[in-house]
Amino acid sequence: MKFGIHNPSWLFGTDVYEMFEALKRKAQSAEEQGYTWFSVMDHLIQIPGVGAADEPFMESWTVLSALAAVTQRLRLGTLVSSVSYRNPAHLAKMAATVDIISRGRLTFGIGGGWNEMEYKQYGWDFPTRPADRIGMMEEGIRIALAMWTEPRATFHGRYFHIDDAMLEPKPVQKPHPPIMIGGSGEQLTLRAVARLGDACNLFGSPEVVAQKLAVLRRHCETVGRNYDEIEKTSLTSLLLARGEAELKAKRERMGVPEPFRGYALTTSQAVDLVGAFHDAGSQMMIASFYRNDPETQALLASEVMPKFK
Repeated sequence: MKFGIHNPSWLFGTDVYEMFEALKRKAQSAEEQGYTWFSVMDHLIQIPGVGAADEPFMESWTVLSALAAVTQRLRLGTLVSSVSYRNPAHLAKMAATVDIISRGRLTFGIGGGWNEMEYKQYGWDFPTRPADRIGMMEEGIRIALAMWTEPRATFHGRYFHIDDAMLEPKPVQKPHPPIMIGGSGEQLTLRAVARLGDACNLFGSPEVVAQKLAVLRRHCETVGRNYDEIEKTSLTSLLLARGEAELKAKRERMGVPEPFRGYALTTSQAVDLVGAFHDAGSQMMIASFYRNDPETQALLASEVMPKFK
């Protein structure tokens, strides 16, 4: 079982001019603590239910390129980029550049997009049909694959097209950076994972993850894909303390709402939770820490991760 950290491109309570420095320190400490993954949100504004709409929020690919230059071992990615927010050929070029800066540590996280409010604020058309959004995502992936692996790439699809497009220099990773598709839609998204994904990211309880992976396995059988070739990851929000009394005090101090959209646990309970995700088929827990709590990051590394080596 591997462990990673997912972080929005901002930190609670951090002065705007210190935001990146704080994020850099968090990624570097994660590397020292033995985490293998660090991802950031690809959003332009805070998403509903996570924080205030006007919170400072840095752009993900700019942040990712900076993190690539100040870390050494972490695999880096967006979790996940909406294909609609950038021309997919341009996105492929950006991804190749980050792969070069990181010396081959990029995972290309991509999804169909969903936040209609964000689309409207930034002047993008929002495809209301999920089938269109997933279709755009699949075409975007095919464009990236072609541009990363062919001297000149041509693609004409329903949503996007490129003609004799060059991308140099190519990514460091061969044949290309791994593609992680985020989302849990059983009919469209998981079918796209079976066709095009090197990894998937799911959210929900261990029981939900097990159900989604059973669906993915069936899609793989349908398209003739080896299910075991796909890395399975799960995204979970955590708040940890060593014991029940410490957890209760922390919840009160941090104003954790009831119900909390995640898991507020003791470290022993967290071991059980990670074991349940592992049994469900997840190969990496990617944890988002409630209000970026540094103690939770340290406790997961020191008290939980060693149990799964």
